[in-house]
Amino acid sequence: MNVSHEVNQLFQPYNFELSKDMRPFFEEYWATSFPIALIYLLLIAVGQNYMKERKGFNLQGPLIFWSFCLAIFSILGAVRMWGIMGTVLLTGGLKQTVCFINFVDNSTVKFWSWVFLLSKVIELVQRVVPTLAGMPTMTLHLPGDTAFIILRKRPLIFIHWYHHSTVLVYTSFGYKNKVPAGGWFVTMNLGVHAIMYTYYTLKAANVKPPKMLPMLITSLQILQMFVGAIVSILTYIWRQDQGCHTTMEHLFWSFILYMTYFILFAHFFRQTYIRPKVKAKTKSQ
Repeated sequence: MNVSHEVNQLFQPYNFELSKDMRPFFEEYWATSFPIALIYLLLIAVGQNYMKERKGFNLQGPLIFWSFCLAIFSILGAVRMWGIMGTVLLTGGLKQTVCFINFVDNSTVKFWSWVFLLSKVIELVQRVVPTLAGMPTMTLHLPGDTAFIILRKRPLIFIHWYHHSTVLVYTSFGYKNKVPAGGWFVTMNLGVHAIMYTYYTLKAANVKPPKMLPMLITSLQILQMFVGAIVSILTYIWRQDQGCHTTMEHLFWSFILYMTYFILFAHFFRQTYIRPKVKAKTKSQ
């Protein structure tokens, strides 16, 4: 109760954060995430086949606008959620942030939780539309050089569609079960996306960002997956404590997904940033 009171005192909700509670709707229709993810995968396959013999379109303007809007959204959400999670962490400790549900009913947390879930659907659209249009898109939803997946006739690799489709389903499942540990998932994801979509905006506008920025964002992605796996382990350890709200299904799937994400992102980091340097060094010798 003290933690909840502290959060409510320090973080007064803005008017837009007091909008209608959408939890009943998303809880009832959470399983819709499965057909949405399936449609996403089908549209990618259809889009690749459709663009096979066609020239890509120039959609630089819409891409700048789209990335800019998602960057602003992620920055605002990250500021609000990091403030709240930091307050809960400092006031009640780490266990309070992953086990106990009292802060989840805060108006600000409720608002950013359902908006975050909705953004996962929007991000799928962001990935499908450029693919159907045959325009350049960022490989893996990760930083790095712009990858002309369609124009260069390169297939989408496993982590790209696996990451996006499973994140939507996992977010819907966690939201339905009102698991407190999901607060860290939302907070970390918004924080990384705030930097990542800013980078996307700069790249789309042909503004040259710092060379180390892509590697930094990928490193933050890997760190996010590592911390997520640790949170899952801690939740499992503390699950027997009185009042610890979690489910074995959520613990199982969160750990599996975080570990697979960690392995896949770490592999991408090695292939993109480490292996080329090793090859260049070997060649020079």
